[in-house]
Amino acid sequence: MNISDLYSIFKRYPFICTDTRKITKGSIFFALKGENFNGNKFAEKAINEGCAYAIIDEEDFCKNKNLILVENALVCLQKLAKYHREQLSIPIIGITGTNGKTTSKELIHAVLKSGMNCFATKGNLNNHIGVPLSILEMTKSTEIGIIEMGANHQYEIEFLCNIVQPTHAVITNLGLAHLNGFGDLQGVIDTKNELYKYISKTKGHAFVNSADDMLLKLSAGIKRTTYGKKGVINAIISNTTPFISINYKNELIKSKLIGNYQFDNMILSICIGNHFNISLQNIKHAIEKYAPENNRSQIIETSNNKLILDAYNANPSSMEAMLYSFAEQEYTNKICILGDMLELGSHSAHEHQKIFNLCGKLNLQCYFIGAEFNKIINKAFISKNSFEQYLKNNPIANKTILLKGSRGVELEKLITLL
Repeated sequence: MNISDLYSIFKRYPFICTDTRKITKGSIFFALKGENFNGNKFAEKAINEGCAYAIIDEEDFCKNKNLILVENALVCLQKLAKYHREQLSIPIIGITGTNGKTTSKELIHAVLKSGMNCFATKGNLNNHIGVPLSILEMTKSTEIGIIEMGANHQYEIEFLCNIVQPTHAVITNLGLAHLNGFGDLQGVIDTKNELYKYISKTKGHAFVNSADDMLLKLSAGIKRTTYGKKGVINAIISNTTPFISINYKNELIKSKLIGNYQFDNMILSICIGNHFNISLQNIKHAIEKYAPENNRSQIIETSNNKLILDAYNANPSSMEAMLYSFAEQEYTNKICILGDMLELGSHSAHEHQKIFNLCGKLNLQCYFIGAEFNKIINKAFISKNSFEQYLKNNPIANKTILLKGSRGVELEKLITLL
């Protein structure tokens, strides 16, 4: 079956399912594979539980007329998403970067949906599976899309751009992350720059942070709008404790975001809102209403402490930015609970040592958790579990506590003891 024929089916059954635990009646099931699962084994179950069709890629499972055999189910999903994108004559903003992708995406979405029918990537479905699924959620009524694109190896952004076909581009920043796949910072830069290269080739429009010399250099020659303290769209920080507020065109815009590094995310959303003719009052209301969730810079008040939970992810640049911001905030009795930064490969020991040194420079009282910190700090806790035992015997009270670490360290599970 060719893609145009499959697309005809998709138009009649415009819902995609890849998990039989989350079936929508009348959807199309794609039998994807992973290291520990084979979706082909669940295709017939998907049909029995309400799917209209199932796309499979192993002939042994083709036992039903509603099972469609293709060479590769994942590739078929990606081709279907690309074909669907080509039927949508709408602007799509592609967003990537080392830090801030999801918060920026959510702020931009909040701003744009105040005046347009805007679709944005849900959660962090930003890889070779999540991006096609996101594209296929867009409908004829969608006026603009925001697609987050993540990467952990070179040429991944280029691959995703060919599916998304973005008309507008955002690279939030460039820093050390996923070095197992990128090798070094230059690998990160080259990969993220694949978005600018696509936009340059298609004569699209980029939104570029005026404070980032590398991004300004990479985007030279592309039609662009700069934002920041000195950009075409500019603002200043008014306050950072506990939440950041900024002044834009003499309008005070308050937020529920922690850290002065959130300035870039806020002014970016203003820049894009302005570009798409969203009124300033709508922009202000959208930013002020937005509250982060899912362990991203959340303030949590317990009976014992005030917690700043930023434990969804961590890499050297995001850790450094958060520590500087936390050190500057006007809290008393501040302490940090810091977890390992994962996927740094051969750079790991050096980068964890730099964070340890920075904490000393900023005079921050810290607890360090994880095997990577434990390699360089004698008093570091080898795991979250060992720190839990410590807390049970040495409770912490009346503190403002920053929890920051990679998702795999599971620092959020400490909340009940804090």
